[in-house]
Amino acid sequence: MNRAFFRFYAELNDFLDRELRFKRFEYPFHGKPSVKDVIEALGVPHTEVDLVVVNGEVSSFGYNLKDGDFVAVYPVFESIDISGLKDEEPLREIKFVADVHLGRLARYLRILGFDILYKNDFSDEEIINISNEQNRVVLTRDIGILKNGKVEKGYFVRNTKLSEQVEEVLARFDLFSLIKPFDRCPLCNGKLSYVDKESILDRLPPKTRRAFSEFKMCENCGKIYWKGTHYKKIINFIEHLKAKHKTQGF
Repeated sequence: MNRAFFRFYAELNDFLDRELRFKRFEYPFHGKPSVKDVIEALGVPHTEVDLVVVNGEVSSFGYNLKDGDFVAVYPVFESIDISGLKDEEPLREIKFVADVHLGRLARYLRILGFDILYKNDFSDEEIINISNEQNRVVLTRDIGILKNGKVEKGYFVRNTKLSEQVEEVLARFDLFSLIKPFDRCPLCNGKLSYVDKESILDRLPPKTRRAFSEFKMCENCGKIYWKGTHYKKIINFIEHLKAKHKTQGF
């Protein structure tokens, strides 16, 4: 029986059994398993890992374990420049595709201006294909998707409460400075652009015609938006997020 030693850092410990978290531990093995196989056998999706260091040297998922190896595993560093340590550059433009469990999160991220594809009937295979073909990060509450070997970029959303999910994703990918509220349609993800009121008068309720003068329309589905009752709530929510981000130093 051979043995190697592992240490997982930061939020990767969320996936480990409690007795293995935040410490170096021994891993017994037979044969020559790859680092990727062992990491996922321990419960950590490969998409959550950005850097593997074996015996002090940057390594790859394909490295085959040897007796006595020490493996340090680090999470995805989207907001930290580690381009000198690994071949792939950090993502420059963040785009997402969400699984069927995250419809409300998708809607709110769109309201904040982020490009996120979502349908309540997306299959796992569709999500994976969209992610790879369009260079989108998979957002999911299903660890099984992230363990699929075809997935290149993904993130497991830990929180279940909507407001905490939004904050978690913004913090995880360092997106607070990129918020552009009311830039995308929350229903279809299309871009919103200003539209002349006169051109849409026949589509506006009478009270809306009298009360508002500024409108945006989705370039994709044609839905019209104005600063109605939900506008103030959303602005307050955004201000709260930014204030918390500033004080906690995410």
